[in-house]
Amino acid sequence: MALGVFVIANDITAMNVAVPAIEKDFGTSTTTVQWVVNAYSLSFGVLIVTGGRLADLFGRREAFFLGAGIFAVFSLLGGLAPTEAWLIAARALMGIGGALMWPAILGMTFALLPAEKAGLAGGLILGIAGIGNAVGPMLGGALTEFASWRWILFLNVPIALIAIAVVYMLIHQPRPEYTDRRIDYGGIITVSLGLFIFMIALDQVVDLGWGDPRIIAAVVLSMLLLLAFVAAERRAGDHALVPDDVFGNSAFRWTCAAIFCMSATFFSALFFLPQYMQKEFGYSAFESGLGLLPFMAVFALTSFIAGPLYNRAGGKLIISVGSACIAAGPFLLALGIRSGGDLLSVVPGMAVLGVGIGLFYSSATTIAVTSVDDSRSSLAGGIIYMFQIAGGSVGLALTTTIFASQSGLISGLHAGFRFNSALALIGFLITLAFVGGRFRSRRKKIQA
Repeated sequence: MALGVFVIANDITAMNVAVPAIEKDFGTSTTTVQWVVNAYSLSFGVLIVTGGRLADLFGRREAFFLGAGIFAVFSLLGGLAPTEAWLIAARALMGIGGALMWPAILGMTFALLPAEKAGLAGGLILGIAGIGNAVGPMLGGALTEFASWRWILFLNVPIALIAIAVVYMLIHQPRPEYTDRRIDYGGIITVSLGLFIFMIALDQVVDLGWGDPRIIAAVVLSMLLLLAFVAAERRAGDHALVPDDVFGNSAFRWTCAAIFCMSATFFSALFFLPQYMQKEFGYSAFESGLGLLPFMAVFALTSFIAGPLYNRAGGKLIISVGSACIAAGPFLLALGIRSGGDLLSVVPGMAVLGVGIGLFYSSATTIAVTSVDDSRSSLAGGIIYMFQIAGGSVGLALTTTIFASQSGLISGLHAGFRFNSALALIGFLITLAFVGGRFRSRRKKIQA
């Protein structure tokens, strides 16, 4: 199952470094080719909640097999793409496969391990995701430079097939025994359209500005659709896309709010740090991918460590320390970024941020998924990741606006990362007050 997580996470970051090569091969514009990345992210982010609900209703193994099959087929077709339109369409359909795979994997993993090992489950999955994210820019850069960007997509095929075979042989979880498997089409349509229009607006706001009538209209329309989704869910009852026992769970809601605030920093670091390295240090795309290692490798390693720490010290302590580090990380980055600086000056900020993200996201995922009924775990995992994508997209759009309002690269990065730090501080306060219950007492730790 970790192989399935790896191909999804790797694909999110690997294609970013291939954009110039794809643009050159097809003789098209950067604006058009950017949709090779955006099409995947959009369909994945918009449909992941639906994927989670379908996995819980019809079986997580079945959802995983379908999603991994779609992902493998359209990775192959994308690698063979004769035109940019073909490639963009294949990438969008790959996103649908990823949206089915991710929540199904989370649900199967938490069901596979006993409740006392829930922290380990979250740490394993998020650790593999961290490795996929970390390897993505380096692998994508190496394949693009020494072979072809098409091999980024071809590589997905054998990995996905191996994952399918292993899950088929080793994971034997029964299908859920629901008597009512009605699909909430009203909820799916309203939330999908609302999220799609909102994310399109965020993608265009960098070029058009927040005051553009088209951006304002898109944001208003998306909010109306999301309000319609809430109304539709109340009418749908037990077969709602997001049932009342998930909507009404305060622990789950506060965790989603904290993740929303934290995700701007993660997205901004992945977007702006390579630009700083390339423009200030003269790094190539591959070298800037290597330059992110102090951030991404620490994130991956800490995610693995977070599982055992969660079980020993409790989720409250781990998620609080993680959120504090996410708030401190961008502040340290702003201090380290300077004209004429070097990579070593930003390593402390990247390392602290990596520790924070590794501790926070694995623990937050575990807290959120275990706060709802076992039958909702795939849905909960899908919602959590949707809030991560939405928070990151909103935060990156706001950070980019702040960056563009400054006089140059260095001042823009200072202002942007300070904004990220302030937003993460809000997430830290939410975490401290509302997420993860209470801190374990010393006596309870000794007894345990």
